[in-house]
Amino acid sequence: MSMPRRRKKHVEAEHEGPDERWMASYMDMVTVLMCLFIVLFAMSAVDQEKFNALKNSLATGFGQEETEDTDVSTGVVVPAELVSEEGEGFTDIQLALEEVEELEELRAQIHSNLQASGLQDTVSFTIDERGLTVRLVGSETFFDTNRTELAPTAVGVLNATGPAIAKSRYSVSVEGHADARPSVAPFPTNWELASGRATTVLRYLVEATGVPAQRIGAVGFGAARPLVPETSPEGQATNRRVDIVVLSALPEAVRSLIPSIVAEGAG
Repeated sequence: MSMPRRRKKHVEAEHEGPDERWMASYMDMVTVLMCLFIVLFAMSAVDQEKFNALKNSLATGFGQEETEDTDVSTGVVVPAELVSEEGEGFTDIQLALEEVEELEELRAQIHSNLQASGLQDTVSFTIDERGLTVRLVGSETFFDTNRTELAPTAVGVLNATGPAIAKSRYSVSVEGHADARPSVAPFPTNWELASGRATTVLRYLVEATGVPAQRIGAVGFGAARPLVPETSPEGQATNRRVDIVVLSALPEAVRSLIPSIVAEGAG
């Protein structure tokens, strides 16, 4: 007789503890969160150059072209023309603030030079969207009547002004102005008188104080650009002037912010 087959007993393996497969998902989540916090910490004190390198590397990896430089401190996209060679982005307001600071330093230097010669009250200063204007007001102080030769006071003022401008990076426009009274011989019109005085100032700045000739020009406006109405002799004297304009080279959008910055600083 054949022996009856014994049924095999299936013995289930006993677990020593509860199912711990959930730990793998938990550790993945913890790892992701840790990476997120590391990235956030790194971005809080990001190096602009390294950030740009990382950004462009990631963009290339995803098949995209390099993007515009970003000011990571504010999240503002900075146009290429407003980015320095070092790759640091600046907003318009930052550029304007730096320009005002530099122009103020130049104004202070010129004023200090004038003060050393006792001539601080002979000129006025204006900082606006054009740059810094050193204004020689009242032509009789700087020129003899109906003449283009420099008076001693003008020589002193230019000796104090020229060296500071020569050391700066700015270009300069010397602008001659006249009042509205009819011209007198030998000048056919006030245009000739105003431009002649501007040219005399230009030549002295170049020849005697070292302002580079390639950074300076002269123009005469005649009586076309008065500062005040000529209802009195004082008004006429104010309009008879030579302006030495230190020109800002920043884009117009940036320069337009300068007057408000100056006004806020004065307030």
